[in-house]
Amino acid sequence: MTQVATDTGTGTAVAVYPDHGEADTAVKALQHGGFDMRKLSIVGADYHSEEDVVGYYNTGDRMKSWGTNGAFWGGIWGLFFGAAFFIIPGIGPLVAAGPIVVAIVSALEGAVLVGALGAFGAGLVGLGVPKNSVVQYETAVKAGKFLVIAHGSRAEANKAKDILANAGLELPDMHSAVPSPS
Repeated sequence: MTQVATDTGTGTAVAVYPDHGEADTAVKALQHGGFDMRKLSIVGADYHSEEDVVGYYNTGDRMKSWGTNGAFWGGIWGLFFGAAFFIIPGIGPLVAAGPIVVAIVSALEGAVLVGALGAFGAGLVGLGVPKNSVVQYETAVKAGKFLVIAHGSRAEANKAKDILANAGLELPDMHSAVPSPS
């Protein structure tokens, strides 16, 4: 007899990619695999340029960029809801798109910082990443890597993991949160 578990918790899948090309491939695989793009975030540092101008500006409801990774970010921002550029103490310049932007801004506006975590760490925790994993992801971003974050129900996070596996991409870390009883 097969048992079916009821999925009442939330899930977050976080994949770390070494460069914007692999992150872009992962985002496109998730998009083509039918993952809800409103539940996907991407974060990266975009300052590895000493000779090129790097800039971001808003034109109506679209964010524009130029510089070393301008084409990458321009394409990404067309897929996501919400984009932002932050300078975060301890991390430096940070570019983000998707629901992570709202989580970071909420942490900043509400001064809801989790323990010793800053705004970026609090934003990750707000998306379901456990506090003990935040330092790993902050370190990856500081090192110039990109985070692709899928969040929603556990089933949605697992769907993202399956899509990435089928595309032959690095599998994400899976984090689950079980709702507290009322």
